Amino acid sequence: MKKKWGLTLASFALVALSACNVTTRDDVEGEATDVEPPAESVDIELLAMSSNEQDINILRDQLTSNGFTVSINQQPDYGSFVSQRDAGNYDIAISSWTTVTGNPDYAIRSLFKSDGDNSLIDDADIDALIEKGSTESPEEYTDTYRELEETLVTENAYIVPLYTSMKNQAFNQDVLKEESVRLSKSRAFAWDSVDYVKVEDQEERPLVLTQAISELTSLDPIKGNDGSINQLNTNMYVRLVNLTDDDEITADASLSYEYAIAEGNEDYYFVLRDDLFFAAVEGEDVVETGERVGIDDVIFSLERASDRDSVPDHRTYTLHEHIGEVTAVSNLTELEDATLAGSSDSILEHLESGLDQSIDSLVTDKDAANSEEGAYQVVKLTTTEPFPQVLNYLAHQSAGIVSKSQVESVNTYNVEEFDVNTDIPYGDQRLVTEGSDLENSLYASGPYIMTYKNDYEAVFLKNPGYQAGTEYEPAIEEVRVRFISDPDSALSALRSGEIDMYYGVPENKMDLVEGDEKLQLQSIPSNGVTYLAFNTSNRDVAESVDLRKAVLYAINQDEIIQVYNNDKLPAYSTLSPLVDTGNKLEADQNKVYEHVNAYLESKDE
Repeated sequence: MKKKWGLTLASFALVALSACNVTTRDDVEGEATDVEPPAESVDIELLAMSSNEQDINILRDQLTSNGFTVSINQQPDYGSFVSQRDAGNYDIAISSWTTVTGNPDYAIRSLFKSDGDNSLIDDADIDALIEKGSTESPEEYTDTYRELEETLVTENAYIVPLYTSMKNQAFNQDVLKEESVRLSKSRAFAWDSVDYVKVEDQEERPLVLTQAISELTSLDPIKGNDGSINQLNTNMYVRLVNLTDDDEITADASLSYEYAIAEGNEDYYFVLRDDLFFAAVEGEDVVETGERVGIDDVIFSLERASDRDSVPDHRTYTLHEHIGEVTAVSNLTELEDATLAGSSDSILEHLESGLDQSIDSLVTDKDAANSEEGAYQVVKLTTTEPFPQVLNYLAHQSAGIVSKSQVESVNTYNVEEFDVNTDIPYGDQRLVTEGSDLENSLYASGPYIMTYKNDYEAVFLKNPGYQAGTEYEPAIEEVRVRFISDPDSALSALRSGEIDMYYGVPENKMDLVEGDEKLQLQSIPSNGVTYLAFNTSNRDVAESVDLRKAVLYAINQDEIIQVYNNDKLPAYSTLSPLVDTGNKLEADQNKVYEHVNAYLESKDE
């Protein structure tokens, strides 16, 4: 619906929320525009979760000050938000994305490629630029990603960037050892390294953490890629490689002793550890199944990760679409003949550099592996084209290794005929929900396994078969993740000792943390970007680039950052934390008026 625009913007400034202090009467009355204000106002419906209240207030103020009539569709939790989004009950929605793999391709492929798991955009030019950038080195891809941003934002306004977040976490330093609490730029929080100040607490005291979302997408790693399960699945499933805290690829705490990239950047080799075993839940206890995490599980896990049709509602397949073939290497000659990328060394020489015992033989039966006797499993992954960023995707939780035998025994349904009401797939939260008649069928290859969940918390116990006796064996026996959706409540829980760490301290609450002697604050720039996503199906913003651009130029990032006490950083797209393209969003009321006028004219034609 359109409404009268009014004589001046001062009347709209009066409705600005004083809590934000973004726009004042004096600010508005002092502004001068060269373009005639539109004769009519345009309604904009903003969809968001209650946890985004600060952003809601700022955006409502900025849009109103630019003449829009803003209505708020505020939902209490993520599930309700998704339901409203899927129903198309919005014009713009507050969205966020964290590049948890540390590479730029992940920052855009799922979100903006036409066949992306989370994409609402269908643009051949953007598709081509994503593919081009994925094959280029860091020295080459900056220009490509700059062009992509200009297509995505400048030319089409498919999204409206708001800000890049800092990553702030606080922990109780009377309880947790400072050196054991990691703060990683990209990857989800790792539990296995955490330890207590008092060693005797390891077996008796649960580590209590928190997250906002209680409804879990799936505990099958390939079926979810969101804040409900990223941290949980990261700690339940081991991967071929990991990320360091500053986004470098490492074999530490992974399934691999060492990895190697062959000349040409298409073949990747991984020599597997033989000291990881799957854990399962029996009653209230966790048991080691006796099943080794091995080569058949790796091949199965990565093949299903890259196959869009391997499960219904596969949400991470585009992250792994460059996986061409995954095979077991059985001939040592192949490792001797293959050359390490950028070196004259052989793949065998490089793999052995990370081993205590040389590779004397290769086995394809995981139960025959024995590193002390020099019998190893080696997996070879061949990409569809040269694609070094594949390693970052292998460090993502969706590349977690599941048990081939267990998943196949649970997933007996026909994928094409899957019925969510009658078929219970592997990883469905109903299998672990307290009070359910269903059996917990999870098999965990990582350091912890979920025993059950309810609306209050999820409970995890240590996997007794995870690298026992090594430096990577978890120190703490039990982890509890409390579901606390309200940031203020989560911080209160930390200060009162109800939880031990809060992963995501709000910017306006850091002074409380710093003033509490028992708490320690850690902060680094994150790879998380908050932006506005437009409805691309059933609202005028789906068809009118002018209307989208009017919203784009109404947003003032400098004001947003000021409200957050300068604890946010500028953004132009989800690439901003990873690639410096030089692009910057400048608020411009003249352009708002120009594009609204053009939109209204097109509506009258």
